[in-house]
Amino acid sequence: MVSGTSTTEEVVQVEARRLWNATTKDSHNFLPKVLPEVFASVTLLQGDGGVGTVKQLNFTPGKKDLSFIKERVDEVDEENLLYKYTVIEGGPLGSKLSSACFEVKLVPRKEGGCVARWTCNYETLPGVQPDEEKIKEIKEDSLALLKKVEQYLLSNPSLYC
Repeated sequence: MVSGTSTTEEVVQVEARRLWNATTKDSHNFLPKVLPEVFASVTLLQGDGGVGTVKQLNFTPGKKDLSFIKERVDEVDEENLLYKYTVIEGGPLGSKLSSACFEVKLVPRKEGGCVARWTCNYETLPGVQPDEEKIKEIKEDSLALLKKVEQYLLSNPSLYC
């Protein structure tokens, strides 16, 4: 059993509040619309998006390693644009990981846009070593998705204001 942390940070040319509104407050509508090649649907199974909410993210068949992930919202800090959640079912949970908790933080920049930082704290199952190549691939995929979200919001400046 190995505990680890992986952090990714990227400058985004979209205002922090707009990115927050789209990807945190309205993720169940926004993600399948803007990233249909990845997300088939996002369903609120329990709650209204606040702490304790359980969401199921259903992936398209193109995501060969994933069919779905259920996540529980642990913290929503509107003022500091901080969102924390725990994967409770699906994805690598149970096959490679015993736990995976995420923190997403958006930090406004004086010069415009924001810094998007997401951190994953994980623990592998006994006998499973972290796959550094897979971690690198996930980071690269996440950055590519973030860039698509950024381009969509830049192309639609009146949305999520």
